Amino acid sequence: MQEVEKVTQTAEPDKKKPLSPHTETMAMIGDAHIHIDYSSPGVRDRMIFGGLLAYDAVWQSGAHKATWIETNKDLMINGKALPKGKYGFFTIPTKGDWTVIFNSNWDQHGKDEYDVKEDVLRFTTTPQISETIQEQLEYTVNKATDSSGTISMSWEKVTIEFPFQIINN
Repeated sequence: MQEVEKVTQTAEPDKKKPLSPHTETMAMIGDAHIHIDYSSPGVRDRMIFGGLLAYDAVWQSGAHKATWIETNKDLMINGKALPKGKYGFFTIPTKGDWTVIFNSNWDQHGKDEYDVKEDVLRFTTTPQISETIQEQLEYTVNKATDSSGTISMSWEKVTIEFPFQIINN
């Protein structure tokens, strides 16, 4: 059972469609509301990871403004607590495991104001590599149980996914 709502804002019919449309993904899992807000760039025949985006460098995990994730409940991710709130979501792509970052500065352009001192949670995850290309960057929040789920990000041939549990307080 999956409770996911995806909202994509598109340009008016007379205007050119944006290359990286503003997109939101939301899910209710139990009484937890998880909301991800991002701009969704396309691959457009480019090499993304290790090409357009350098390995071993912080990426705002979207286009334009930093991607942000908001939760109204405390979450447990990778054995660490993430207090309820709104966070900038960043990653550090590598040829191996990726670093996933939740940062207290959620309202910034790209990674221009990123400061490691504002990191609230950091962990590594192993990406899944596919032969199929995911043209537009896409986030999903999937329900596993009434108190747990997964967050995933897919773009080009790469998907990162990590589980979370809702902390009842």
